[in-house]
Amino acid sequence: MDKNKRFQLFLLVAVFIVSTCGLVYELVAGALASYLLGDSVKQFSFIIGTYLFSMGVGSFLAKYIKRNLIDRFIEIELLIGIIGGLSSVVLFVLFQRISHFQFILYFSVFLTGCLSGMEIPILMNILKNRVTFRELVSDVFTFDYIGALIASVLFPTLLIPYLGVMGTSLVFGIINILVGISLCIFLRKEIFNLRSLQIKAFLSLALLVTAFAYSNDLLKYTENNLYQNNIIYKQSTPYQRIILTESAGEYQLFLNNNLQFNTKDEYRYHEVLVHPAMAAAPVISNVLVLGGGDGLVVREILKYKDVKKITLVDLDEGMTNLFKTNEILRKHNHNSLNSPKVTIHNTDAFIWLQQNKEKYDVVIIDFPDPSNYSLGKLYTTYFYKTLYESMQPNAVVTVQTTSPYYAPKSYWCVHETIGSVYPNINGYHTYVPSFGEWGFAIFSPNNLVRLNKVYRKLNNLKFYNYNLDEFSKFSEDMKAENVEINRLDNQSLVRYFDEEWSKI
Repeated sequence: MDKNKRFQLFLLVAVFIVSTCGLVYELVAGALASYLLGDSVKQFSFIIGTYLFSMGVGSFLAKYIKRNLIDRFIEIELLIGIIGGLSSVVLFVLFQRISHFQFILYFSVFLTGCLSGMEIPILMNILKNRVTFRELVSDVFTFDYIGALIASVLFPTLLIPYLGVMGTSLVFGIINILVGISLCIFLRKEIFNLRSLQIKAFLSLALLVTAFAYSNDLLKYTENNLYQNNIIYKQSTPYQRIILTESAGEYQLFLNNNLQFNTKDEYRYHEVLVHPAMAAAPVISNVLVLGGGDGLVVREILKYKDVKKITLVDLDEGMTNLFKTNEILRKHNHNSLNSPKVTIHNTDAFIWLQQNKEKYDVVIIDFPDPSNYSLGKLYTTYFYKTLYESMQPNAVVTVQTTSPYYAPKSYWCVHETIGSVYPNINGYHTYVPSFGEWGFAIFSPNNLVRLNKVYRKLNNLKFYNYNLDEFSKFSEDMKAENVEINRLDNQSLVRYFDEEWSKI
């Protein structure tokens, strides 16, 4: 292989690596924004838009770089490695410490994208006198796009589960720096300021390696400040960041920085979600639970001896495995997920329902709040119509429907959406200290089923008294009129939810 071919191949391999790194930084920013700010669809959309725009700005600015192109290319690699690699560290530390966090987030994305946008134009200028134009464009963009594909596949399957957000950005920052060092070694005869670049490269590498070595301590420090209580467990799954904290003997579960339950008062929520349906359903032998990967809904259902089978559908295997194996959590959910009566499917409930052929006597729906479009689809008319095929004619269903006090439009949007499919519906609510006033709905496909009927009751509940009418009275400040029906093509619920909860 002649000198020009080796030179070309080496730079194209560099393109492959740096394009992979660039997309990883973009994905890290989107994931981190989702963890800290919520609404993953909106955050990823804004991050991608900002990144692509900034790449265009970088490509434009690259035309003003005309001298010492290899030196400039290496300097850009070092800058991307430092900025992209340290971005998650800086953002974790600054969250809740500054009032304009989103500006810092998008500014870091802009800088990374701008520098990434300079890479390809500079590289093409370096190679233009050594390779034919047609071959140059084809090869550069081929390696660039392949690198992007590799990054998009590795990020959710390996990087986030095993390295986490902070570890991923630091590792790829180090990779960027190593590319710069490799260029200094293999292209040393082409470099004008070799000594200066070598010093910058090794100082940058030392900085990122040190940050990576202490990344667990940094993450522990930032998350302790974020959650305040003592963190006793943390895990990143392909779908969410799971944090379990402890305070005064009570435990709190956070998913993507959002509190899911507090063991001090979760029984209020789960008793009121589960037992109205279990009381009103004529038969309860076969029960379906959608969501509820913590096993707390299943714990309540298993209190009824008539229950023969429970099917749990929850997207995140990391969540269900945690609540099947962690001693603290198994104790709290009464080891419910290991019951021989329980079958677990780790898949998207939206898709699972379309394929399911079995029919159930009771359905308990415990999905997260509709804070983004991927969750909002689980509260649409399409979803509730699909659910019909999985219900016995006299089945009874309950679903959590967010807070009628803090988000009345959201609450009544869910209620009206269900009511447009199942007229036999009743709304109700209760107070949960960790969350405030919280809402639910109970409904049936059969208009003759009495939703306040009590076929059976337990005597060992802590809170629910089987008097559904007592929980069905709404004060004026919990009411909303003229709300839209939530459909797949409008997702009005997500808009209501974002508007109302952003004011809290």
